[in-house]
This record gives sequence, structure tokens and C-alpha cells, in this order.
Amino acid sequence: MLPITVDVARVRVVLVGEGEVARRRLARLDGAGARRLEVYAVAPSPDLAAAAGARLRRRLPQTEEIARAQLVFLAGVGEPATSRLRQVARGAGVLLNVEDDIARSDFHSPAVVRRGDLTVAISTGGKSPGLAAAIRCEIDARFGPEWAARLERIAARRARWRAGGADAAAVARRTASWLDRQGGIAGKTD
Repeated sequence: MLPITVDVARVRVVLVGEGEVARRRLARLDGAGARRLEVYAVAPSPDLAAAAGARLRRRLPQTEEIARAQLVFLAGVGEPATSRLRQVARGAGVLLNVEDDIARSDFHSPAVVRRGDLTVAISTGGKSPGLAAAIRCEIDARFGPEWAARLERIAARRARWRAGGADAAAVARRTASWLDRQGGIAGKTD
């Protein structure tokens, strides 16, 4: 696996699904800032329909709708629809995730803790989502909401250092020094 971070605000995303699993995936996509998101559900629950709003199409996507996407998530989709949509995505070169089925997925989504632009992702390569979730809970407790502001403060310093001509190595040294003065990761928050 190659961990990457995708700005879902910039890519076209399709979510196909039913039930609570699709609603949770939609919440994660919305939380990550997905703007070009289409949701397909033949029989959406009231919660999913409300969360999807105008993005909801009450049917399965057509071939061309999958082909236009850059990422496709299948959540709570049964057979034979999963196999057909997987084949369409593969043929179009679109990356596909089948919820809780790493063998049929091109990628998987890690457990995530967000504090503003600070994102901590935990992955087990799809081998144990439960373990990833437990670790996420630990990190969630350790890195509170103050980390969003802390990141903004160091980002402002970084911008000043870069504007002053500091190269990447110098910025890394200054960041480490600043963090050390703060007492490290577990230290004060400024």
C-alpha cells in the first residue's frame, strides 16, 4: 500500500450505497470536504436521503456516470450490482473502494482524526478496521481541538520563514526547534 492524501474537494466522487454504512461513508466524505459528490441509492434510508440532499439519485449509476468519476465508493451494495459497478470502474480506469472488501478494492480509507487541517490517518492495510478504529480513539483523546490552532500558528511561521528565503531543510530545522521549545508533541500549546 502507498498511503496518499486525496483532496476530495478537487476530484469527482461517486458514492453508491444503502443503509447505515452508506450514511457513515457520506459523513466521512462530507467531513473531508467532498464538493463534487454524487450519491446513488435505489432505496435510501430517510437518514441517508436527508444527508445526501440534492446530490441523491434514487437509482444505480449508469456506466458513463461511473466513468466520469475519479473515486467510487460502494457501501452496502449487494450482488450482482457490486460486480457490475466494479467491472465498469476498472474498464474506465476509475479507482474503486468496496466497503469492507479489500480484495476487491483499489484503495481503502484509513481511520482518521481531524483537527482543522491536521489529519492523522491510521491504516492496517485493510486487515483490521477495528484495530485502526481503536487506535484512532487513542489519538483522538491525545490530540484535542487545540491542535487546529496550533497547526495554524506553525503554518504562519513556516510561511514567514519561506518568504524570508529559508529552504526546506532550514524550515524543517526551525519547525523542530519550535516544537522542542513547546515541549514536543505532548508539550504546551503555545
